[in-house]
Amino acid sequence: MKELRDLIAGSTLTKTQTLIADYVLDHAADACFMTSTDLAITIGVSESSIIRFTRTLGFDGFMDFQKALREGYQRNVLNISSQITVPSQRVLKRSKLKSDSDYINNHFQNVVSNLEQALLNNPPETYESAAELLVKSRRKFIVASRGNAGLGAYLLLYLSQMLPSVSATDFISTAPMDHMCHLSKEDCIIFVSLPRYSSLDKLSADMAKKSGAQIIVITDKPSALLAGYADILFTVPVDNNNFFNSLVGAQFIVEELCETLSHKVKGLEKRLQNIDRYISELGIY
Repeated sequence: MKELRDLIAGSTLTKTQTLIADYVLDHAADACFMTSTDLAITIGVSESSIIRFTRTLGFDGFMDFQKALREGYQRNVLNISSQITVPSQRVLKRSKLKSDSDYINNHFQNVVSNLEQALLNNPPETYESAAELLVKSRRKFIVASRGNAGLGAYLLLYLSQMLPSVSATDFISTAPMDHMCHLSKEDCIIFVSLPRYSSLDKLSADMAKKSGAQIIVITDKPSALLAGYADILFTVPVDNNNFFNSLVGAQFIVEELCETLSHKVKGLEKRLQNIDRYISELGIY
C-alpha cells in the first residue's frame, strides 16, 4: 500500500476525500473488492465523491483505482500483523502460508516500510506541537501497557531527564485510573496504544478527556481505538510477519519526540551533568 499512501500524501484532499482515504488505507482488504457504490454507502458519502477522489489521485476512474488497490493488497497480503492481532492466530496463519527461509530479509523489508510510513505520516509540525505541549504541561503521564511497556519505559527515562513531574501509570500497586482521577486541564497524557488495543487504556483515555487534560496518542492508524481522543496524533504501522508487532517505527517516533523536545528545554546540560555525577558514583549507567 506504500504507493497509494504516497499518492494520498502528495495530493490536496477535501475533508470528504480525506475520509475516503482513511477508510481505504485502513480497510484495504475489503475496499479492493468493493464497488464504488459499496464504498460510498459504507463510508457515508456520495458515489460521485468516490469517483472524484480516484481522479484527484491521478487515476482514470474507479476501475483503474480498484486495480491498483488490488495489486497493492496482493503485495502486502503476507503482512500478517496488519490483518490479525491475536498472536496464536498469527502463528497459525504463517504456518499455512508459503514457507520462505529468507525471513531475516522479509523482516527487514517490513521494518523499512514501517519506518518510511513513520516519516511520511508524521510531519515535523506534529513533533513541534507535542514537544511544546509537554514543556508547558504541569504534569506528564505515560500510559503504555504490556507489549507497549518498553516504549513507555524509554519515554519515562528520557522525558524525566528533560522535564519535571513525569510519571508512568503501570505500577503493580496502582492502575492508570488511580492517576487519571487527579488530572486537570494543566496536565498531559501520552498514550502508546498499538494492537491489540487495551480496554484499560480506553478507560484511562475517557477519564483524561473528561478532565480536560491534553492527550498525545501514538498508535498505528487514524481509526485506532484511542485515535479519536488525541489532541495530537502520531500514527505508524507495526506490520510484521510474526506473532509480535514490529515496534521499530514506533520507537523512531518516540526518539524523534525526545529529539525535538531536547531543543526546547532550558538547562538540559546542567541537569544531565547533575544526574551523571550521582550515577557515576554507583556505576549504573
